[in-house]
Amino acid sequence: MEFKAEIMDEASVKRSLVRIAHEIIEKNKGTDNIALFGIKKHGVPLARMIAENIEKIENKSIFVGELDIRAFRDDLAEAQKAPDASPLNTIFDVTGKDIILVDDVLFTGRSVRAAIEAIFSIGRPSSIQLAILVDRGHRELPFRADFVGKNVPTSTSELIKVHLPEFDNALCVKLYQK
Repeated sequence: MEFKAEIMDEASVKRSLVRIAHEIIEKNKGTDNIALFGIKKHGVPLARMIAENIEKIENKSIFVGELDIRAFRDDLAEAQKAPDASPLNTIFDVTGKDIILVDDVLFTGRSVRAAIEAIFSIGRPSSIQLAILVDRGHRELPFRADFVGKNVPTSTSELIKVHLPEFDNALCVKLYQK
């Protein structure tokens, strides 16, 4: 994998997450009925950062859950899937809530499909919205994000990597050649 370019530096990632937080509040007319679910693994810290921004803006904390979608993937071998268990690491009733799924990169749409299936396996939300840091195109399924940090047209031979402090000791987005 060969480094090509830095797409977003730390400041631009943080600005995008603040903007996404404002857009979530505006679209949902506040925070009373929303909950964020980060898609493991990179969506979880992004969901927490968005929730922190929402709390600074609205002076209210909101629920942030971790969503494990491995058992719902259609593109992983059975051996890679999670054991039969709740896709959530905590008990939370999604019924009637406006759920915002958070992930780092939107590519084919298969993670989104699996996340929606995981959410419906635990309840019936009022709505499901999608917040993505980077939309790189090349959809195989008909999904679009409601909240996007940055659209980055890519070729299929390129890879977008979101670097997060929890995993990489950095906060940025980089483009690589496969």
